Amino acid sequence: MFAGSKFAAFLFDMDGTVLNSIAAAERVWTTWAERHGLDVTAFLPTIHGRRARETIAALNLPGVDPLAEADLLLKAEADDLEGIVPIPGAVAFLQSLPPERWAIVTSAPRELALLRIQAAGIPVPAMMVTAEDVTHGKPAPDCFLLAAKRLGVAARDCLVFEDAPAGIAAGEASGASVMVISATHVHPLVTPHPMIRSYDEIGIALDDSGWIALAPERAVA
Repeated sequence: MFAGSKFAAFLFDMDGTVLNSIAAAERVWTTWAERHGLDVTAFLPTIHGRRARETIAALNLPGVDPLAEADLLLKAEADDLEGIVPIPGAVAFLQSLPPERWAIVTSAPRELALLRIQAAGIPVPAMMVTAEDVTHGKPAPDCFLLAAKRLGVAARDCLVFEDAPAGIAAGEASGASVMVISATHVHPLVTPHPMIRSYDEIGIALDDSGWIALAPERAVA
């Protein structure tokens, strides 16, 4: 798994990658979809990994303003934080990383991202890229390119942690390496990238320059 590779920084998606907010998100989006007469079962798989405004805009619903609807969804999601939990092993793994060597890169708005991070009990990153920071959301690579720039590294030297097809595509387009987190996957995902279900499966080693290599598993003190 990336044997012999070292990375300048790790870039983590949030939902489904370091925390699991699927139940809360799907409760809110189910209510929204029912109000607009959508087939909920067919619609829900499309909400993951993309900004709400782009998910809504892709539906081309008559008379629906994607930005206004996204604002309403933000308020509803901010009020529903029940059942949000960390991905197994994520808290300890993030705590093991140098703060200046990782970031969260999410399609969620900053307000919602901070609420979910707090609810899950994962470390707040020193740097975070959220929905407001880019013009084009995932699967465009803009968010990962911006995160790398803010960390002062090249995207090609980063490892992106993702769970959703849109985010995986964004990581690929940025030139970064990609690790897929499958903890929340109901159905197998076909991908050429390495995949783990838990951060307990990996650990890190730092070289003298602060670059990060993955180890097969984290050493237990």
